[in-house]
Amino acid sequence: MKLSEIKNILKTVEAINFQLPNGTFVPEYFHVTEVGLITKNFIDCGGTVRKETVVNFQLWDANDYEHRLKPQKLVHIIELSEKVLGIEDFEIEVEYQDTTIGKYDLDFNGKDFVLLNKQTACLAMDQCGIPSEKQKVNLSDISNQSNSCTPGGSCC
Repeated sequence: MKLSEIKNILKTVEAINFQLPNGTFVPEYFHVTEVGLITKNFIDCGGTVRKETVVNFQLWDANDYEHRLKPQKLVHIIELSEKVLGIEDFEIEVEYQDTTIGKYDLDFNGKDFVLLNKQTACLAMDQCGIPSEKQKVNLSDISNQSNSCTPGGSCC
């Protein structure tokens, strides 16, 4: 989800809820402790230099059980971040601490924001020698090879 999308959604909802990938929810008394811009410069395993930029939201819950972040307040925080940090319309990455700090992609299901597990991937598949699909082999092709063992063939 891009920053412009969450701002538009926040104008239409009455409450902000974040659902974790396991179906549970971030406690409703969460805080957005950071809105930031993260740029990652790196080289992939194929030698290509890459750059990724995301807008980062950090969610945190404390023993502040009466706290409720209103949609308009989050829009204000986002707009202030855009102005002060020069944030553009990048994809959003959400950080939330469960057993460790997890990083999630963000979606919206029509009612709640949904945290989606991020996945690693090789960005240079053609350089790694990993086939894009598992090769399928017919057993009949293997057994018809001239160097294959046959019953009574004394190869074993």
